[in-house]
Order: sequence, then C-alpha cells, then structure tokens
Amino acid sequence: MIGAEQRLKKVKEYAIQCIKEETDATLNLINQLDENFDKAVELMYHCTGKVIVTGVGKSGNIGAKIAATLSSTGTPAFFVNPLDVYHGDLGVMTKEDVVLALSNSGQTDELLRFIPMVLHMNIPIIGMSANPDSLLAKYSTAHLKVWVEKEACPLNLAPTSSTTAALVMGDALAVALMRVRDFKPQDFAQFHPGGELGKRLLTTAQDVMRSDELPIIPKDMHLGEAIIHVSKGKLGLGVSLDNGKIIGLITDGDIRRAMERWQAKFFDHTVSDIMTKEPKIVLPTTKITEIQQIMHHNKIHTVLVCDKEKHLLGVVDHYSCML
Repeated sequence: MIGAEQRLKKVKEYAIQCIKEETDATLNLINQLDENFDKAVELMYHCTGKVIVTGVGKSGNIGAKIAATLSSTGTPAFFVNPLDVYHGDLGVMTKEDVVLALSNSGQTDELLRFIPMVLHMNIPIIGMSANPDSLLAKYSTAHLKVWVEKEACPLNLAPTSSTTAALVMGDALAVALMRVRDFKPQDFAQFHPGGELGKRLLTTAQDVMRSDELPIIPKDMHLGEAIIHVSKGKLGLGVSLDNGKIIGLITDGDIRRAMERWQAKFFDHTVSDIMTKEPKIVLPTTKITEIQQIMHHNKIHTVLVCDKEKHLLGVVDHYSCML
C-alpha cells in the first residue's frame, strides 16, 4: 500500500483519469439521444410561460445552472426547490409553464411528491434521469435518459460523471433552442446577465408592478371565501386594507398550512387569524435589484408596493423582476 506522499506525486494522473472518465460519460450521451430530446425542445420552444427547473441536492445545483443558461439564451427560466413548492410556493407556476425535473435515480421522494400537483395543473414535465423505468420517467411528457456507467469518484459514490452529464444535457437543450430560435449575437447581448443587470439598476417597482384588479380581501373574511379571491387574483396572495392602507397579507401557502393545522375547523377562521401583519413593502422608486435582494433574503416571491403612508399601489412578483 502506497503512502500519502507517494499519492501526492500522482495527483496529475488522478486528474487525467477523472477528466477522461467524465469525457467518456459525456460522449456516451450521444447514443442516448432519441425522440424525447426532440419533444423536450419542442415543448420548451412553444412554452408561452416559463421553464421551471427543479431538483434536489446536486441535481438542484445543476438545475440552477441550467436555468441560468436558458434564461441568458432566450428561454425564460428559473430554478425552484421542490421543497419550497410543496410547502406553499405552488403559486409561482401556471398552466403556461413547462417543468424540467432533474433526478439521477428518478425516484427522489422530495421531487416526486409535488409531481401530482403539477400534473393536476396540466403542466408538461420534462424529466431528466438515468432510469427510463423510474417514476419520474413514467410521469414525464418527455424523458431524457442521462445514464453513466460509473462515477469518476474512486468510490463510485460522489456525483461526478453523472452531474457533468446532466449539465451537458442541459447545455444541449439550451444550444438546440438557440438554433431553433435563430438566436443572434444582438439577442445574446440583450439576455446576457450584464445587459440584465444594467436594466435592473434602472428599472423601478412602479415600472413593473401590477396595479389593476388586485386581490383585496377584508381581514374578517372567512378563509373558505378568501381561497376564491386568492385564486381569482392569480398572484397567489390576498391583501387586507384599512382605509386603503396595508394591514395584512395572506398567501396560498398560508392557506394550505392553515388547512393542515385546523382541518375541519379551517372554515371557522378568518383572514386576520393567518395574515402576516407586517408584509414586505417597497416604495414605487425601489430598484428591481433591491427588490430581488429582499425576495432572496426573506425567501418570498412577492412584495407590495405602497406610498409613504402605506397605501397599496401595486404588487411586484418574481416574474416581474425577470427583465
């Protein structure tokens, strides 16, 4: 058995072996491409909403990068943790969206638990996993097989070749979409993060906020009726006012948690029992970059826009910030 000092002398050899194994795994993707890849690109190309990318753990990390690549190359996309969706953030999805779900095994419990909700909304699912017989593959509109013979990890345990292959498949989707869209250099300049940053530094809440048909609900309204108003508002929330001033906010996540907590007694409660009395608010002049920081720090998808006296003027959600 060789010692650590001897192994240190072979680090370049280890690196070369790793790079070769991951390269082989990537090249093997060519043989795994089938009509499902065509279907996936077609679904994303014709999507009139957003591509919602999701995954858990390392797959989630890869998914976040894929979402960023899609967004900067002409396909509106963002990453959502499936746990957040399961615990109240389902309102970010609409029937116009497409879900791209990543799981190496295709059996990740946290990922599979929200798939029935997605199917109920008739949102097409593009699955990406190593197992074409997995539950993810079964419920996918199109399933992309990303299988590797072994991980580059010497223990064949740490996700290495598999995550590289998934990342490459994501890039293949993005590049194929660029080709289909005839994406030009001037388009890339518009969508590139540098261009986005410039716009976000200039754009304010009043430029992007929704100000018409806002879901206003009285604080004494029973929750059974509040559900209807929140649903009709299509923002996943309802705002309570007193003389035009903001006094509370409820989200569809608040409602679901209340149903789990109170069950049969849920309908006995009112909006004031679950509303957030100090929701996050911004002025009309607040920059989009600051709003995004507020959303990220507080793990929320919406802020309320008001004047200095807290009179409601509008709502800015995650979608509004995607310039």
